[in-house]
Amino acid sequence: MKAVTIKEAGGPEVLEWTEVEDPSPRAGEVVVDVVASALNRADVMQRMGLYPVPEGASPYPGLEVSGRISAIGEGVSGWQVGDEVCALLTGGGYAQKVAVPAGQLLTVPEGIGLTEAAALPEAVATVWSNIVMTAGLKAGETFLVHGGAGGVGTTAIQIAKTLGARVVTTVGSPEKAARAKDLGADVTINYRTQDFTEHGPYDVILDVVGGQYLERNIRSLATDGRLIIIGLQDGLEGNLNLAEMVFRRLSVHGTTLRTRPAEQKAAVVAEVREKVWPMIESGAVRLIIDETLPMAEAAEAHRLMDAGRHVGKILLVNE
Repeated sequence: MKAVTIKEAGGPEVLEWTEVEDPSPRAGEVVVDVVASALNRADVMQRMGLYPVPEGASPYPGLEVSGRISAIGEGVSGWQVGDEVCALLTGGGYAQKVAVPAGQLLTVPEGIGLTEAAALPEAVATVWSNIVMTAGLKAGETFLVHGGAGGVGTTAIQIAKTLGARVVTTVGSPEKAARAKDLGADVTINYRTQDFTEHGPYDVILDVVGGQYLERNIRSLATDGRLIIIGLQDGLEGNLNLAEMVFRRLSVHGTTLRTRPAEQKAAVVAEVREKVWPMIESGAVRLIIDETLPMAEAAEAHRLMDAGRHVGKILLVNE
């Protein structure tokens, strides 16, 4: 089969579409013939040498796919060869085939095409596991998501709104603000010209930025507020006022989905299937796809993501 490999840490040009060994399913796994994968910021960080591959994971980028099961390993039940699925991965999605633990498989939601379903698993599982399973976002609370135009952001806006929260998001342009409003954001903040702290307090903040946002995030949380940090685009360090945390009973969670044990991912996937798939099938949560490119053009897809002008997901499709 072919897969996208990373020659060395660097820019999009280090990605190569090349022949590699076919995967075989271990016990508890299936092999999926990949129809499509989708880009995530973690793929870019891996390409740049800033995100080590978890032990035992595929070295190829790609944290989600859609496709058809072509082989089933020992001990797997409930799935058959030929089933159309989408899946959450620890890596290996930029390929023609990938081995997946059966607990990380999802059926394709009704009304969603098989190709488009590749845009769902990582973003939906990331959002649900963090804002609901970790932060406990409830109806009537105020929710802030930084980067509302990305794959995680567009998903977070819609899920939080469906849960009954007041939704605030930061974006980088009037055009992205309009798209965020269309998805349900109550307030949009242009982070280039406005200060998000002026629109709080927030009960839950989902932060993909990190770095210098830490101090402002803490300052703008409501009493009993919860900050979830899932990205480090602005750097690894920030100031933390412990007095504010203690006296206002604040909590800060740093999480990543990729390195969680398989049983934890399976629990997230099961809850996503039960709670979020009905939102998608009803139309309350929509798929937002910006671009679709051939898998062999992964480098160009990464250039698009690096440019930061996209809204929603960028897909890679096996032709």
